[in-house]
Amino acid sequence: MRSWRYDDLEIGFTESFERTVDETMMCGFLQISGDNNPLHCDEKFALQKGFAGRVVYGMLVASLYSCLAGVYLPGKNCLLQSVHSDFLRPVFIGDSLTVTGKIVQKNDSVRQIVIKASIRNQKGEKVSKANIELGVL
Repeated sequence: MRSWRYDDLEIGFTESFERTVDETMMCGFLQISGDNNPLHCDEKFALQKGFAGRVVYGMLVASLYSCLAGVYLPGKNCLLQSVHSDFLRPVFIGDSLTVTGKIVQKNDSVRQIVIKASIRNQKGEKVSKANIELGVL
């Protein structure tokens, strides 16, 4: 876990990490959220609707932005304030995702940074993008 201090952070700093979506993650998210939509839970239904398999929960994918901020940039000193995310393509079980964030703004008066982030699959396709605002403790 990183532990960047506010004064050490600069516009342009970038961090990234990879994560592969697996069945355990899907089951955990179902248990937490209660979202039993068949698009996420029923392979046959998802295939009938034209998808390559069960679609990973969009909010499960977006939860990786929390990991980006809370573990990597800035890490331990993060106080997440807002995440605006867009879902651009479906994600499927087994996809390897690369999460990348870059500091694009600093607000010294409130010790806040803004991160422009994205998530790409193993094919390099952007599946999500986000703007993240967070305070640095």
